[in-house]
Amino acid sequence: MPELYGPIEPYDSGMLEVGDGNHVYWETCGNPRGKPALVVHGGPGSGCGEEWRRLFDPLRYRIVLFDQRGCGRSTPHASDPATDMRHNTTWHLVADMELLREHLGIDRWLLHGGSWGSTLILAYAERHPEHVSEIVIAAVTTTRRSEIDWLYRGVGRFFPREWEHFLAGAPGTPREGDVVAAYARLTEHPDAAVRARATADWCAWEDAVLSGETSGGARPYGDRPTEARLALVRICAHYFSHGAWLEEGVLLREADRLAGIPGVLVHGRLDMGGPLDTAWQLARAWPDAELHIVESAGHLGDATTREHVLTALDRFAPR
Repeated sequence: MPELYGPIEPYDSGMLEVGDGNHVYWETCGNPRGKPALVVHGGPGSGCGEEWRRLFDPLRYRIVLFDQRGCGRSTPHASDPATDMRHNTTWHLVADMELLREHLGIDRWLLHGGSWGSTLILAYAERHPEHVSEIVIAAVTTTRRSEIDWLYRGVGRFFPREWEHFLAGAPGTPREGDVVAAYARLTEHPDAAVRARATADWCAWEDAVLSGETSGGARPYGDRPTEARLALVRICAHYFSHGAWLEEGVLLREADRLAGIPGVLVHGRLDMGGPLDTAWQLARAWPDAELHIVESAGHLGDATTREHVLTALDRFAPR
């Protein structure tokens, strides 16, 4: 089974001014003359981690990582209530990716990411297909409103106690009401205690959905540092309450724009937060994509998921 490559450090990094007072952190690792590859992190708002660097052969890839607006090392940070979220949308992020590509002098790059990152990858690639060489996605999402409703309501059938607690965290919201929009308002509340409580309740729900994969022993959301949690939840609620500023189903309807771009999709059959049907529909709409269904994996993936990703990235690397 393929192993992660060894730890590496960036050979270059910086803060890219992208407009509206925002500066996006970026870094490059590996071979400066290698094949360009961009890591697109999830969340939205999770920020990029060092482990992403180790998926790529550092001798053959020029690995680019960046923190999307408002999170990680980018500024201003969404944990600060004074940060204006009006200029943080899917299409702002797509434009930021293009600015970064131009700043680094890259013509075409491979895109890799998962979960929310897959939505952003698809939005970017469908708008700029001429600048994308290949795509590798694990945990496919397109952030349709139907997918959002499943994650924050539908999957509650499997976690009824935890979902009732999540709903109770947005007082006055009816069972069929827009609980995500309610949380988005709470994350903008002037009282820091209210924002902190909403953040904790949101993280508890996300961790409950993932509990079958973590055995309840780890909290991928709740165990983050305080500032990172505040930013993540604020950004997530902001994006999902607006349907990510995407027409419903548009990324599937316009998947024909990806024609000629080789793609590898990896999705766990046991993914409770993002059911397999989205990956299946994307693979049917994108003839150049191959779908690998991992029987043992959920949203976070497992060793087999990692094997598929590493194999794809090695296959697409230059000789």
